Amino acid sequence: MTLSLARRAERSPDRTAVVDISEEHLYAPAETVHADRVSYAELSQIVGRTAGALADHGVEPGDTVCLVTRNRVASIAFLFACRRLGATLAPISHRLTPTTVKRPFDALEPSLVVAEAAQRDLVRSIRSEQTATLDQLADADASTVTTPKRSTDVDAPLLALHGEPGRPVVAFSASAVEWNCISAIVTWGFSRNDSGIVLDPLSAPDGLFRVALPLLYVGGQLLLDRAFDPGDTLTAIDERDVALLGGRAAPIRELAAGENADALAGLERAICDHAADEDALETLLEHDVSVSSAYGLLECPTAMSRAVAEPTADDEIGRPILDCRARLVDDESTVLEGAAEGILQLSGPVVADGYVNLADTGDATGSREAKQEDGSNEEARMERGTDEADEHGSAGSADEDDDTRRFTDGWFDTGDRFRRDEDGVYSSH
Repeated sequence: MTLSLARRAERSPDRTAVVDISEEHLYAPAETVHADRVSYAELSQIVGRTAGALADHGVEPGDTVCLVTRNRVASIAFLFACRRLGATLAPISHRLTPTTVKRPFDALEPSLVVAEAAQRDLVRSIRSEQTATLDQLADADASTVTTPKRSTDVDAPLLALHGEPGRPVVAFSASAVEWNCISAIVTWGFSRNDSGIVLDPLSAPDGLFRVALPLLYVGGQLLLDRAFDPGDTLTAIDERDVALLGGRAAPIRELAAGENADALAGLERAICDHAADEDALETLLEHDVSVSSAYGLLECPTAMSRAVAEPTADDEIGRPILDCRARLVDDESTVLEGAAEGILQLSGPVVADGYVNLADTGDATGSREAKQEDGSNEEARMERGTDEADEHGSAGSADEDDDTRRFTDGWFDTGDRFRRDEDGVYSSH
């Protein structure tokens, strides 16, 4: 298998890859869906033009490109364009503030910053030598640009993702990106006949790795909405034969409470963050939807999963997915066997390759002893608010300023305490 879109375009050129269901006009009536279909051949062409335009702006192998936008076809195209160039894509959340948006840029030092027009005010707070809008790149004449030969190093960083408060920033190699796609496909049974919709930002690890990229990897059809609206999403599910969706607690809850919630009966599967409300899960189950609960972190987008047969109030998380190893250690880092309680550590090809320029410590491993600058944790908590689990989900967890997290000896130490029972099922402490 390969991440190459060109290969998929060769095999299924006319097959629909992405459907942009965003409203064409800001004040379009509720539950209005406009479908802009992009085939795999067209998406591959968009990727080629994007790569050429980036190269025309001086992007070379090893450079970093930051993209500030909501969910668009461009969000996908930029990732594969950076892959063709041997560059690193760093999607930046449009939900950051003028203060917090500086954090990922300080760590990444990008060669180019690209933003949609709606984010111009946010981008103004960033000091960058070279910026461009999506429209400027689209208008560029990339036909005469020779795309540089990309690096064949699968361990080179392809994707850089930041935590919800803007830090830390972790790097995923092309190999890690591909393994996350494969693991999601195997764990939840995605197929090329599936059509799915992602409810979370594509700048977040769960938004990218739980539905969007795996669905394209397997040759399926991805529906994108620039701004989540429960009425629009339910209409799309009803009209577009959507088989699966993935989302955090808040959008799942809004869909379950929607006036047209009966449209959920058209779904086959739902990948819900483990923090999803019981009532929302019960609504999905009542509509005969196969529900899976997923748990992950910024550094490991999906670490564990479990099938949800009925809503439960317990703290069960599930078992590690196929390509993620989990273990518990005590406070002295001694590995615990059997049923135990300890600190969760994760390893495997789905785990990120490490932190990028951990500025507050100067230590790329994020050592447990390293401390954040005075008051930084409190500042981040104030910025995030109190409803963290709803908005951020587990893969975008609210503890990413936690200085107990580190990469060490081939394992990622989460710093979080878990329990494991005799059957190997993990529960949060």
